[in-house]
Amino acid sequence: MPLNIETPYFRKILVGYDGSPLAEKAVDLAIRFGICQKSAVSVLAVARLPEPATSVELEAVLDDAREHFEIGLKRVVERGQAHGVEIATDIVVGHPGEQIIHRAETEQVDLIIVGRRGTSLFQKMMLGSVSERVLRYAHCPVLLVK
Repeated sequence: MPLNIETPYFRKILVGYDGSPLAEKAVDLAIRFGICQKSAVSVLAVARLPEPATSVELEAVLDDAREHFEIGLKRVVERGQAHGVEIATDIVVGHPGEQIIHRAETEQVDLIIVGRRGTSLFQKMMLGSVSERVLRYAHCPVLLVK
């Protein structure tokens, strides 16, 4: 069966965003896909709650996370606009890996792009990483950026 190179393979792309340099690289890659394949790009930031959290701590953490992510996501949208790529952004609360996977399934994305953090073997065994979880459980291809 011949490949149809006229039809974009990655129509919808989701980027997991935490404000790190690797997340910024992931956004840049998504913008390139957006330019080349006319893909719809969404960027999702996930505020992770402290465990256990008191209600006072909870509000403070959420306010700080929202403020931090809003600044970074505003720059992401501006970068996309500079290249003619419209980027939808959102901030949610929960476990980053689970929220990224859930959003990808809900929006039926074709590709997830996340930064890969370098963690020790012990941390991976005990905690797992967001990128490992997304890679393991996502319904679609996952591109890890390092």
